[in-house]
Amino acid sequence: MNTVNQLKMEFSSRPENVAFARVAVAAFAAQLDFTLNDLEEIKVAVSEAVANAIIHGYGNSPDGIVRVGAVITDRMLEVRVEDDGRGIADVKRALQPSFSTDPDRMGLGFVFMQSFMDRVQVESAAGKGTRVIMSKVPECSGAEAAAARAGH
Repeated sequence: MNTVNQLKMEFSSRPENVAFARVAVAAFAAQLDFTLNDLEEIKVAVSEAVANAIIHGYGNSPDGIVRVGAVITDRMLEVRVEDDGRGIADVKRALQPSFSTDPDRMGLGFVFMQSFMDRVQVESAAGKGTRVIMSKVPECSGAEAAAARAGH
């Protein structure tokens, strides 16, 4: 796969930047042949990842930095959302539906990401921040989607 285009941005861990990130990544993703529904799904996945960084990574402190990168290859979109916050002690547990470190939250962020993207990978360690890597292939054959989920 050849990188065709890329996006890199960083912003303060402020809730108002969730909307900024979702719109910026969706506009970037529109360079590929995604449907409007696909673009809406990408927006939701990006919103959830960025909100997790702000709420769980930085504990709603506006002093953190969230980094978002996106790469378009000849056949897919890959989005990375990273923070240097608290990290996740047990990623496997965090990926379970309804798990949340905030009792006021439903714990469905990763569920939405996994539902709307072809592949979601979470790299994290307590005290070292979190990186969420998501990919999506537009209007693809079953083989291409399977390859995206497998990370190829």
